[in-house]
Amino acid sequence: MPRISKKGLQMPESPIRKLVPYAENAYKQGKTVYHLNIGQPDIKTPQIALDAVKIHSLDILAYTRSEGSEGYRQKIANYYAKKDIHVKHDDIIVTTGGSEALLFAFGSIADIDDEIIIPEPFYANYNGFSTASGVKVVPVISKIENNFALPPIEEFEKLITPKTKAILICNPGNPTGYLYSKEEIRKLADIVKKHDLFLLADEVYREFAYDGITHYSILQEEGLENHAIVIDSVSKRYSMCGARIGCLVSKNKEVIKTALKFAQARLSPPTLAQIASEAALDTPQSYFDDVINEYVERRNVLIEELNKIEGVQVANPKGAFYCIAQLPIKNSDAFAQWLLESFDVNGETVMVAPAAGFYSTPGVGLNQIRIAYVLNKDSLVKAVNILKEALKVYKD
Repeated sequence: MPRISKKGLQMPESPIRKLVPYAENAYKQGKTVYHLNIGQPDIKTPQIALDAVKIHSLDILAYTRSEGSEGYRQKIANYYAKKDIHVKHDDIIVTTGGSEALLFAFGSIADIDDEIIIPEPFYANYNGFSTASGVKVVPVISKIENNFALPPIEEFEKLITPKTKAILICNPGNPTGYLYSKEEIRKLADIVKKHDLFLLADEVYREFAYDGITHYSILQEEGLENHAIVIDSVSKRYSMCGARIGCLVSKNKEVIKTALKFAQARLSPPTLAQIASEAALDTPQSYFDDVINEYVERRNVLIEELNKIEGVQVANPKGAFYCIAQLPIKNSDAFAQWLLESFDVNGETVMVAPAAGFYSTPGVGLNQIRIAYVLNKDSLVKAVNILKEALKVYKD
C-alpha cells in the first residue's frame, strides 16, 4: 500500500473540529448543543455585502488579478487610512482567507526548518500552517495568571537562533482575547529590529477592542517598514467567514513581490467574494458600534457566570470574542467528549474547544478550554450553567 507523507502524518487535527462527530451524535439523540467551540459569529452579515453579489452584472465569472482587483485593494487601503494605517494598494495582496495570507507569509520569509517564535496559546491552525510550510514553531508561553500578557522580552531573546526568521502575534488574540498595548508592540519592534527579524501580526480581530482601548497595528509603528507583515481577513469583521477573503499587507517590497509569486501559482482569489468584500467596506460605523456593544455585554455575562463556578479560573479578554478558562479537571479533551456523549441538563449540553490544541508545548493547557462567546446572552448563561452542573459530577 502506498505511504502517506510524513508531513501529512504530522499535520495536527483541529482541536475545534475533531469533536464534530460527537456533537452530531448528540443531535441524533435529540439533544440541544450550545456551541462555545467555534468562532462563527451569529451576527448578521452586512446587507450591503450580500446585495452586491445579488445584483452583480457579470456575464463571465472570470479570474481577477492574482493580487486581487485593483479597485478592491484601493478601497482596502482607504479603510486602513481611516485606522491611521497608511499603506498603498500595491502593498496589499488579496488572499483566500487569512489562512492563505499566513501560508504566503511563511513561504515568503522562511525556508524548511527555519523557526518562528509565537506566544502561546495561539490560533491552533498556526501549527498546521507551520507543518505545511516545513517551518518550526518555537513557543514562548504566556500565562493565565497575568491574563496572557506578552511574555518578558528576555524570554524571546533566549529563543532566538540563526534559524529564527520572525515573531508572530495575534492581536487581539485568538484564543485568549488578549489585546497587546502600544508599549508591548514597541518592545517587539525593538527586538525584531535588533535581530533583523520579521514581525507578523494576525490582526483579523482589529475591530473587536473593548473597554475604551484602541487597537495599535504594527503597521503604525515607525521604523518597521521592512519588518512588518500583517495578516487580515473579512471573516470576523463583517461576519463573512464563508467568503474566504483575506489579505497580506506589507511595505516591504520584496515580501510583496515574493508573496505575489505564491498568489500567481493559485491564480486568483474568488471573484464573487471580492465583490461582496469590497461592498462590505462601505458598512456604516453604526454596525460596528452595535456589534462591539453586543460582544462587550456577552463577555461581561460570560466572565461573571464563569467566576461563580468554584475552581474555575478565567482570563478577562480585552478583544476578539474568545476567552480561556482553566477548569478543575485533568484533561479537557476527555471532558469535552464526555459532555457530548454522556451529559446533559434537560436534554441540553455544550461543545467546547479543548485548549491543549492551542499550544505547541506538549502537556500544557490540558485543563483549559477555549470559549467563543458568539451566542446570545441567554444561551451563554444556560451554557455556563451546564458546565457548572457537569463539573459537579465529572470524574477524571
